[in-house]
Amino acid sequence: MAKQWFVIRAISGKEKKVKQYLESEIERHDVGKNITQVLIPTEKVFEMRNGKKRLRERSFLPGYILVECEMVPELIPMIKEVPNVIGFLGAKKGGDPIPLREAEVNKILGKVDEMNEKGEMPEEPFIKGEKVKVMAGPFNGFTGTIDEVYEDKKKLKVVVKIFGRNTPIELNYFQVEKEY
Repeated sequence: MAKQWFVIRAISGKEKKVKQYLESEIERHDVGKNITQVLIPTEKVFEMRNGKKRLRERSFLPGYILVECEMVPELIPMIKEVPNVIGFLGAKKGGDPIPLREAEVNKILGKVDEMNEKGEMPEEPFIKGEKVKVMAGPFNGFTGTIDEVYEDKKKLKVVVKIFGRNTPIELNYFQVEKEY
């Protein structure tokens, strides 16, 4: 039987604990030959806190964990009995779990790879016309309006008032903070 990807539903926010517990159960029951990967799909985002850029990882599919395995009958109850696990996605009550289609797996894993390559993305996307405050650089403390967003370069063109005149400046995402 070939290995396939299955989705485990877990309590949101407990994904890391479920993954750790699952990995310890794999060792304890010696089923490493059946389960090859346990994956929490995450993305890297940055946020500004007190004028400092902070990078953090967040789950882009909260409450879901991907498992690549050869589904043998003894794995199903072992996985379901892990604390904070709700069950398998798509499984009918009492039925066998349904594997993801290859296209779905490629889409999810491709998105994970793409996000890791991109690196830093703001927690909330910047929108043209939005007010921002400059937090770093020579224009620190100035307030302006977003004129253009360059997502590929992770830069913004912000129009600030300097000596009573509108002046466009180009800034990195991490140099500005949304003004609410």
